[in-house]
Parts: sequence; C-alpha cells; structure tokens
Amino acid sequence: MLATQSSPHARGMDLLIAYHQKPSVQLRNRLVQMNAGLVRKIAHRISHQCAEPYEDLEQIGYLGLIRAIERFDPTQGCAFSSFAVPYIRGEMLHFLRDRSGTVKIPRRWQQLSKEGQRVREAFFAQAGRQPTDHEVAEELGISVYEWRECKLASRNRMPLSLDATVCNQMDTAMTLGDTLPDNHYQTLQALEEDRQQLQRAMGQLEDKTRQAIEFVFIRDLSRKEVAEKIGVSPMTVTRRIHRGIQQMVLMLHPQVLQTEP
Repeated sequence: MLATQSSPHARGMDLLIAYHQKPSVQLRNRLVQMNAGLVRKIAHRISHQCAEPYEDLEQIGYLGLIRAIERFDPTQGCAFSSFAVPYIRGEMLHFLRDRSGTVKIPRRWQQLSKEGQRVREAFFAQAGRQPTDHEVAEELGISVYEWRECKLASRNRMPLSLDATVCNQMDTAMTLGDTLPDNHYQTLQALEEDRQQLQRAMGQLEDKTRQAIEFVFIRDLSRKEVAEKIGVSPMTVTRRIHRGIQQMVLMLHPQVLQTEP
C-alpha cells in the first residue's frame, strides 16, 4: 500500500495558515522559497520588455512576494498565486518607473547613437543585412563595449507601448498594459483587507459586545434600541461599545501593547 503524500500546493497552504495564525521569519522564508518560481517567472517576462537586468527585477520581486505573504488571508478561499502576482508585478513596475526618471544619457552617447543609426542604415543599403556590433564600433572608431553600453542606455530611455505583448496565455496575448497596477483595484483590495481584519477582530469579541457594535455602527440603531434588543441598559451598551473598540484596537495594532509601561 502506497503512503499518501500531500501535494506542494497543500503543503504551501498549510504553511500559509500557520503563518497567518502565528507569523515568524522562519515560516516566511520557507514560503518565499516555495514561491520563488513565481517571482522568477514574472521577472523573466518583464525583463524582455526593458533594459534592466533580470537579477535586479528578481530581487525587487521578492519584496512584493513578502508583502503578499504578510497580507494573505487563507480563510478567504483565494489562490495565493493569484493574490501574490499583483504585489510582485507592482514592485517590479514601480522599480522601473523610479529608475526611468534617473537615467541620464551622456551627450557623447547621444551623438554616438545617432551616428550608429546612420552607419547601420548605410551598411544595410550596401550589404543587405544589419551590421554586427563589431562592425558598427569599428566604423565609429570606438570599442565594442562602449557601443553596447550606448545601445543599452538608448533602450532604457525608449518608451514601451502598452500594447507590447508580454506573454501568451492559451489563445490570449497579455500586453504590458495588462500588467500595470490598477489604482482603483488596489484601493478596493486594501479596503477588502481592512474589512477582513476588522471582521476577524469582531469575531473575537463577546457576543453582546459584538452585537452592540454591529447594531450601532452598521445598522445605525440608537443605543436605546440596541439596549432593548440585547436586554441591557443604554449605559451598558455604551460601556460595551467602548470596551469592544479598545479590544479591537489592541487586536488590530498589537504594537500598542509594547508602549505600556
């Protein structure tokens, strides 16, 4: 009889649940290692659309992966990979956006780029093919290394079309525009994360305290109406609400406890 083994997906979800219940650096690092392939896949796709080294994009992507691990709620039934992709991709694109504003091409390279273009056009008209980097560098009287650096700098400043294809998924092409973060979606995602955290904190309150908060702040009932519903005095409702809010603050922001003497 063969021993059954859990799938990598199941093991990953077990770790995510464990991390959600009790975060630790050790668990987080294991989750990063398990999902490193997702970061490498996205870095590989984006590296073909820019001049930044793949290795830099990969390292930046891990920051997004860590953010996703810290914010993921396994009780919501969402696949972690679907949840993590916007975080990973967003970190890389933000990195590219920040880098693009700091790249300055030396005037000499700007001139060499123009002269190199003329050399390539003339060579193609004569030989019927594109010249190699060695042939262009020799015609310009510079080293092959400098010519390649000049080309790289020019590519880094060249704007990309949002319609540029990043990859093909089944029979649908994914464009660069599809990978850009949607600010409205990110806002909704942040609100949903806040709602989930608030809901978890509410679920840990004593029943009547939770009911008092829900009736007052969600159903917009008066404290007198709430008192009649849950069988206590209006003053007790006020005290329960005050105590419940304090408890929720400590649940949502445990660092507050560290400031107590």
